[in-house]
Amino acid sequence: MLSTKNISPRQVSAFTALILATPIGLLLWYVEKDWIIALVCFGLIFLSSYFLISFVMERFIYRKIKLIYKFIYQTKATKREETYYKYILPKKSIDEVREDVEAWASEKKEEIDLLRANEQFRKDFLQNLSHEFKTPIFAIQGYVDTLLHGALENPAVNKRFLEKAATNVERLTNLLNDLDEISKLERGELPLLKQSFIIQDLVRETYESISIMAEQKNIRCSIKKGCESPLVVFADKEKIRQVLLNLVENSIKYGKQNGSITASMYNTDGKHILVEISDDGIGIPEKHLPRIFERFYRTDTGRSLDVTGSGLGLAICKHIIEAHGQTIHVRSRENVGTTIGFTLERKKD
Repeated sequence: MLSTKNISPRQVSAFTALILATPIGLLLWYVEKDWIIALVCFGLIFLSSYFLISFVMERFIYRKIKLIYKFIYQTKATKREETYYKYILPKKSIDEVREDVEAWASEKKEEIDLLRANEQFRKDFLQNLSHEFKTPIFAIQGYVDTLLHGALENPAVNKRFLEKAATNVERLTNLLNDLDEISKLERGELPLLKQSFIIQDLVRETYESISIMAEQKNIRCSIKKGCESPLVVFADKEKIRQVLLNLVENSIKYGKQNGSITASMYNTDGKHILVEISDDGIGIPEKHLPRIFERFYRTDTGRSLDVTGSGLGLAICKHIIEAHGQTIHVRSRENVGTTIGFTLERKKD
């Protein structure tokens, strides 16, 4: 049985010509009772119909289809490519053309959706970047103006104002350093110096380095029971230290008084180690979870809290983990807590 799914233009022409010629040939045979006349007429009608239909399809349909292909695959084609698209391109069935055009339309729709998402991201990024720079700059401007208008001569305030201005200058410096680092990570200009080390030891070192910050809120930092057995990973130790510092600092900033932070490590499949940092802090609303690794992105609750930082910590964490060829994820519930986990390569034997 003739399949119409991938029928070619010649097959369409021949099939249509056959449908036209057959009843006419049978009618002539019935009237004239001469099969030779009927067969000759059948042949003439079939051939003339075939060439006429082929001409019409070529002239008015498939030439247009070739132009569509030219537009789809190469809007600006060279002379050689134009010749190929116009004359040499193999004829395809209508179904094949439809499938190609639908695939092209789907691809373009995905590109447009991506461009729209990137445009929105660009707007949000510029808005957040402006906000992060304005805050310390306006503070510095205020302190300097106050000092220039007489406070410089007042020993009771001049040192305090200069210290506050210096704090905001440091904040700006950290912001620029973080922006520079994340740009280098994206461009692959910060090479990874991988080595084998015990991830539990690095977590303990991280806890020790920020113990004063945790003590201020009486937050207890620990390794989950059952996860104490040493697990050796193969990664850039200093960059993973930076990831852990960012995650634990965030847990302290957004953690509750007398709360806890727990690190857990698991050998998942023999090839990877899963590291998770969990807290019992304010949590993150579900609608914000897909965006927390964006640069400068903060939730409404996060912005309302008086916390310092460049707003780039989680974005840097994401880039460092992805530079290792691994993944990072988040789970969170409001007023329950947050868990951020990432995978690392297990030590090679």
